Amino acid sequence: MTITTLDPKTAVIVIDLVKGVLSYPTAHPVDGVLARAAALVAAFRRRGLPVVLVNVTGRPPGRTEQSGSSGTLPADWAEFVPELDQQPTDHIVSKQSWGAFTNTDLEAYLRQRGVTQVVILGVATSIGVESTARFAHELGFNVTLAIDAMTDTSAEAHAHSVERIFPRLGETSAARDIIDLLMR
Repeated sequence: MTITTLDPKTAVIVIDLVKGVLSYPTAHPVDGVLARAAALVAAFRRRGLPVVLVNVTGRPPGRTEQSGSSGTLPADWAEFVPELDQQPTDHIVSKQSWGAFTNTDLEAYLRQRGVTQVVILGVATSIGVESTARFAHELGFNVTLAIDAMTDTSAEAHAHSVERIFPRLGETSAARDIIDLLMR
């Protein structure tokens, strides 16, 4: 875990901590992931920094071998979990793909606020989190990944992202270390 600094204009991006996604089994206990995510979000709010909550409201077009059902999602699928304590000042991004930047206003929102760094967390590590981190990196944002505030349906996929991919995209850290640095 190598976090070194947080830019003055850093935003937190929370990926898919919604009722539908969290109804699937996860590799790590979801209660701990949610507690650390909630603590990070609260710390960003205390500092007056942008909080972005991302939900998934559909699937992208195109066939895959694991597309699953093409039916409609349950009514509360995309609702954020209460632990996040959604606030009117939070920016909501609804996506229909893995990453939060694709076909959304996320990049414009961050640029308008002068954000140069993003802290990313959520579910699933190897899908929504990794895709968002890759795109953020490609767009030139400094990327930090709160690795204990994320999980996956597969422990192996989670470990691959954390150990092999994330160090190439940015810095990784525990939520507590990010909060401590933020509160300095």
